[in-house]
Amino acid sequence: MDSRISFRRLIPALGTGLLASLVGAPAAFAKSTPAGGAGLDQVAIATGGATVATAILLYVCIGHRSGRIKWLGKLADFAERETGVAGWSSLPGAMLGISLLTAVFGMYWDISLHIDNGRDPGPLANPAHYFILVGLFGVMSAGVLSIALTGADKPSKAAVKLPNGWWAPLGAIVVVTCGAVSLLAFPLDDIWHRLFGQDVTLWGPTHLLLIGGASFSILGQWVLDVEGHRASKGTARQGSPFIYVRNVSLVGSLLVGLSTFQAEFDFSVPQFRLVWQPLLLALAAGMGLVAARVRLGRGGAVAAALFFIGLRGLLSLLVGPIFGQTTPHFPLYIVEAGLVEIVALRWGREKPIALGAISGVLIGTIGFAAEYVWANTVDAIGWPSSLIPEGVICALVAGVAGGVIGGFIGRAVSPGVADERAPRWAVPAAGVAALAVIIWAIPMPNGTPPKAQLTLSPAKPLANGQSQVLVTAKLDPPDAAKDNRWFEVTAWQGKHRSIVGKMDEIGPGLYRADKPIPTGGQDWKATLRLQRGAAVLGIPLYLPADKAIPVPKVAAKSGATLEFVRDKSLLQREQKKGVPGFLTLAAYVAVFLIWAGMIAVVAWGLARLARALGGSDTGSRESGGRSEERAPDPQPTPA
Repeated sequence: MDSRISFRRLIPALGTGLLASLVGAPAAFAKSTPAGGAGLDQVAIATGGATVATAILLYVCIGHRSGRIKWLGKLADFAERETGVAGWSSLPGAMLGISLLTAVFGMYWDISLHIDNGRDPGPLANPAHYFILVGLFGVMSAGVLSIALTGADKPSKAAVKLPNGWWAPLGAIVVVTCGAVSLLAFPLDDIWHRLFGQDVTLWGPTHLLLIGGASFSILGQWVLDVEGHRASKGTARQGSPFIYVRNVSLVGSLLVGLSTFQAEFDFSVPQFRLVWQPLLLALAAGMGLVAARVRLGRGGAVAAALFFIGLRGLLSLLVGPIFGQTTPHFPLYIVEAGLVEIVALRWGREKPIALGAISGVLIGTIGFAAEYVWANTVDAIGWPSSLIPEGVICALVAGVAGGVIGGFIGRAVSPGVADERAPRWAVPAAGVAALAVIIWAIPMPNGTPPKAQLTLSPAKPLANGQSQVLVTAKLDPPDAAKDNRWFEVTAWQGKHRSIVGKMDEIGPGLYRADKPIPTGGQDWKATLRLQRGAAVLGIPLYLPADKAIPVPKVAAKSGATLEFVRDKSLLQREQKKGVPGFLTLAAYVAVFLIWAGMIAVVAWGLARLARALGGSDTGSRESGGRSEERAPDPQPTPA
């Protein structure tokens, strides 16, 4: 990244870009249907809100630097007195934590609302969106305020000097970048809907930008935290319960962020191959738990897993029983955390790459087995035995790759700790391996789709009188569901919690659902879903008419024989047909480049921190024991 980035140019440019994206794109597609983007009235409101929020942020930052505003400096001084950590790190860190909690709550609530109620009447008609927007703007604002709070002197050895003479803490640059990418995802999402239709999936390209930016901003705060501790010159409250809880929340938040990519599986509505779930679990566990163990020392991995369980448990309680929406499940990671702690008894935090690689092997095997049991206990879909060969291989590769990357992250934010001479190619190779296993899991070829003769038997209606049917399917060929990853009926968007029923074999090629599902009316959607091999297929049982797309009602008749089709065509009916291929390719390339740029900034920030504070970027400990580089961070004594 160019170290000559100007703060005065960065924030106005961000505000201008956001304004242009919100106003310019909708104007070009003003005739789109309600299923293809926000109405112009809501665009105008969102634009006004973004403009006002950006103006306030600019006013506060410039007012503080000019001396006209005193309260921001007083808050930073208070945060510094309470934590012993530099105010330009501790105050933005508190703001970032609150903002991320707000955003992640909004995200899980938003997913459940879409599953239960369908697409939004408009982006401002969904209450969860306000939490996401406020949270993400808070993330970016935390980085901006850190820059504004920095004085005339260089705040840390890793800081970057801006052309206007200001110093920007390295972590603040990473946080601003990630926060800006998350915010940019909102107008880009509206543009995407107008071009390609509504993509009602968590894994829409612009959705992944939003999630990724928020998740990786946590690493920016880790960097900022290290810089703030080093600037405290030993005044930080080493070993205090407050600091330990703060550090645990930081490492636990990374695990929460990395796990948001699994949300479609958490809600039992996956639109992609089931192998993604163990793959993503192993990748998140390797990165998050190994980084936590290196950063915090003994017990760090377990502490991160417990924080994750507590926060995700609270979110599930709020979204499900309290709000009455579909309740998300979540992995435990506790076995994986224990494995990391056991490996660390031999290869401790001073050997982070070895710790990560060996832990990754155990995460991909023993950890897979533990999550296999847990998934079959709580998930509506579960993990069948047919998943084991492919699942273990992918989890093993992802676990080792994630563990090595987690070791690199932990080493970078724990300067002076490692004395390992790891090969320079280890971390790049881990990145390539992670990308390779992700590419492996992407294809979903149809193959030769089987057929099913359906029998729809009337069942007891729901409490509100909604009719239900019990589905029986006779497959052609009879072995079409052999070694399937899932074979189920799914009903959703009925303004009630989604329903997932397993298809049990009751005879050769004959299957019956273990629970009835609702059909009919204007809301419920119901399909018969099958993943066999890499093919993800479905048969529509009931899909209501939708004038906004427009599509007619689809209702399967008892006794009919229907061929399975690509599942995506049923779950994403809102997607437009006939979009030029070059436009789709260009859009995906653009999103990928934004993603790649953000990852490059995060990697650059971690590597720069390691070089500036911890010696070489391979983690070798410098000799001489200079007091500035050996100043201990407030954390447990390492094993």
